[in-house]
Amino acid sequence: MRGDFSSGGRLEIRITPSDVGKRVSVRQLVEVTDGHPTFTDTVGVLASWDSGVVCITRRTGESVRIEEEVLVAGKVVPPAPERRGRGRRGPEVPVVTADAMEAVASRAWPATESVALGDWVLRAAGGFTRRANSVLPSGDPGIPTEQALAAVTRWYEERGLVPRLQVQDSSPYAAELDRLGWVREADTLIRTAPLAPLTSLPVEPGLTVELSRTPDAEWLAAYHRTGNLAEAALRVVAGGPSVWFATAPGAIGRAVVEGPWALFGAVEVRPDRRRRGLATAVMGALARQAYDEGATAAYLQVEADNDAARALYDRLGFTDHHGYHYRRPPA
Repeated sequence: MRGDFSSGGRLEIRITPSDVGKRVSVRQLVEVTDGHPTFTDTVGVLASWDSGVVCITRRTGESVRIEEEVLVAGKVVPPAPERRGRGRRGPEVPVVTADAMEAVASRAWPATESVALGDWVLRAAGGFTRRANSVLPSGDPGIPTEQALAAVTRWYEERGLVPRLQVQDSSPYAAELDRLGWVREADTLIRTAPLAPLTSLPVEPGLTVELSRTPDAEWLAAYHRTGNLAEAALRVVAGGPSVWFATAPGAIGRAVVEGPWALFGAVEVRPDRRRRGLATAVMGALARQAYDEGATAAYLQVEADNDAARALYDRLGFTDHHGYHYRRPPA
């Protein structure tokens, strides 16, 4: 899209959706008064460009949404220079509530279908993973809890899915769900850590970690959680604000960057290649990419009884942010 304006000649948009993840400078038209346009500029990481909306994440973590129709100029710009080297960007791990953290995590593992029930969000993705096929019951559903649960049950059963809620351990709904017999399963922790130290994780000599925007056949073959839901899985793992896939000989990983946050997940190492530092090498490569996009904090989700993974993340500096679990109706 191009436009001529009496105040300043020709403006050009030289960015496309393929530039998601890069640092950009864009200009948008605010208004035209008496033939004179007023513009505003935004600089940050191009987080997404979907459905006619451009989303820019500023270095502060603020997300700016711009309608494509008012975008009049845009270009890729070099990464912002660091003043004193890594790790000096202000708060490393932002202080956020569990609800806010859950919202960030949900966008990084997006359902293919979602609807609102008051403040609750019902999510579905063809049955691929509990996270993408469960309700985020934050806030008030707008109707009594039992009626809300009945509506949730109908919605998931219409899609051939088990009704589930992703419930924070401190949720005010926990007691009510206990009373109604909803079964608790899959206790999980969200853990956070400063990102900068992860950018220095060691790499085995001669090892190459390749990063890409889409998961190739090698990555998908190494990811063992898809089962017979490959199509739904691809839509979920490829979704998110700024998604990166890492592939190394015998190991894979995934990261999603949004503002100050970088999600790490899908880190898998082939059994015969374990205990060689491949998991940390993959995480290090993803961390460096996330850091270059302006992120300062890492987070991940790990099942509470996965002692081996928790021990690894302890060594990398991760600490518990909060816990959650899932609830499903009685059999």
